[in-house]
Amino acid sequence: MASISFAGATRVYDRAHAPAVDRLDLDVADGEFLVLVGPSGCGKSTSLRMLAGLEEVDEGAIRIGDRDVTDLPPKDRDIAMVFQNYALYPHMTVAENMGFALRLAKVSKAEITRRVTEAATVLDLAAHLDRRPKALSGGQRQRVAMGRAIVRSPQVFLMDEPLSNLDAKLRVQTRTQIAALQRRLGTTTVYVTHDQVEAMTMGDRVAVLRDGVLQQCAPPGELYDRPANAFVAGFIGSPAMNLVTGDAVDGGVRVGTTVLPVPRAQLDRAAGGTGRATVGFRPESLVVGAAGDGLPVAVTLVEQLGSDAYVHGTCGDDAVVLRTASREAPAVGDTVWVAPRADALHVFDPTTGTRVA
Repeated sequence: MASISFAGATRVYDRAHAPAVDRLDLDVADGEFLVLVGPSGCGKSTSLRMLAGLEEVDEGAIRIGDRDVTDLPPKDRDIAMVFQNYALYPHMTVAENMGFALRLAKVSKAEITRRVTEAATVLDLAAHLDRRPKALSGGQRQRVAMGRAIVRSPQVFLMDEPLSNLDAKLRVQTRTQIAALQRRLGTTTVYVTHDQVEAMTMGDRVAVLRDGVLQQCAPPGELYDRPANAFVAGFIGSPAMNLVTGDAVDGGVRVGTTVLPVPRAQLDRAAGGTGRATVGFRPESLVVGAAGDGLPVAVTLVEQLGSDAYVHGTCGDDAVVLRTASREAPAVGDTVWVAPRADALHVFDPTTGTRVA
């Protein structure tokens, strides 16, 4: 096992455009499960491939443990990678696929058998060792790919959206298995996904990227409760945080005819002389009040989720989502008046997007 360090790591594909990864500074502790998350094109897979040695590092450095691996080829980095498409050899059995890298490394047959058997037991594949990939389900194939990585006993696991080819139910089941397996093995792991729910449920810490720039890296709860900026606030959470912008006035931020209470010192820092500020609040922090009390939300969609419902609507030019009990959900076309709890408000600078603590 080993720690990982990105020090100003940069990858530029075209000098005429912004870097795919721009001066990434990120440390991963020994044994940690770190998730890289962000929208398509944010640089998360490129960062992983730089760590693997599959992409060049144009500036900066990458270290694994006490070694600078910036210019080392992939085979010398002591890493194992799990890809999105499994990359299994169709003509080989499960056991042969899992032990293939060991055979190339001239490991003895007895040792290969021992390691493959141990990994198959951990992954619940012992009964399938003689089968070929075409006889396996998608989830079983993904576990074979995991087993191929495990038998090598690398310092670092790298996983590039390994669950994206699975159906929704199997994804939930498999992500639980992967997280539990990583904690059992204690191997440092960097995991890439575009699914923020996957990121929040699996990672010890989550690093959010946007346009190649690291926005925030923190434990899931901190990302949710104290986002560094409006982008993180709007990306993390399902549904995401509501963000509305209004005028800075005495007592808070005026949105429509309602003033959301914000302390003057916080408001002055957020407005930055512009006279405007952005306020954020989670769907579950909204309380429905009497007509005329709070923000008017015109209901455009109601998502029934069993015990809960998500009510989508508009407040002026802003979209707002409310979480409520399913049996209390309004109908499409209704107008509900809601107010966020004062202790659940977040304030952002509308120009820079930075959260004002």
